Amino acid sequence: MNTSDLVARWDVALPDKVYKVSFEHGTTSGKRIIWVNDKEVLRKNWMFKLVGREQFKLGNTVATINIDAAGGFAYEYSLEVNGKSLKKFVENRKKSSKTWAFLLSGEQTRIVFEKDSLDVWVNGEKLNTAGEFVEDGTETHFTYRNHNCYIKAISSGRKKDGIIHALIVDGDEISSED
Repeated sequence: MNTSDLVARWDVALPDKVYKVSFEHGTTSGKRIIWVNDKEVLRKNWMFKLVGREQFKLGNTVATINIDAAGGFAYEYSLEVNGKSLKKFVENRKKSSKTWAFLLSGEQTRIVFEKDSLDVWVNGEKLNTAGEFVEDGTETHFTYRNHNCYIKAISSGRKKDGIIHALIVDGDEISSED
């Protein structure tokens, strides 16, 4: 990666993992390079049109970098994910998923719970789950590396707050990152 032409970086949290997107834009050469997790995924050399859009994939998700003129020889760069601005995408993700990141048996572990589909992802792997109704809500059970886990969903009692999700691993509640 040529850091002299590096103009933008973004972190995009998806169910399978956090993608680190870097964008190089050579405004004199017209070069455009997109890096995802330090791997080059798109390269265009000698582009005469210095503004425009570049589309690429983050796993199965479509992402687009927008290059807009900001006056003179300055440019603005923005990232869209699934057709939404990164800010709007992140806001929607916070409503539709819950994420926990913590150490489990010495390993950095990231668990994502998709509220709409009830899917559970652990370090990029979608796990089989079993749901059950309990006295005060629901529990979504799964096992990860011999650890018994479940996500408990209970009503907050307040419409604004909605449903509260808690992750329990081997009997201990884990703090969420969102």
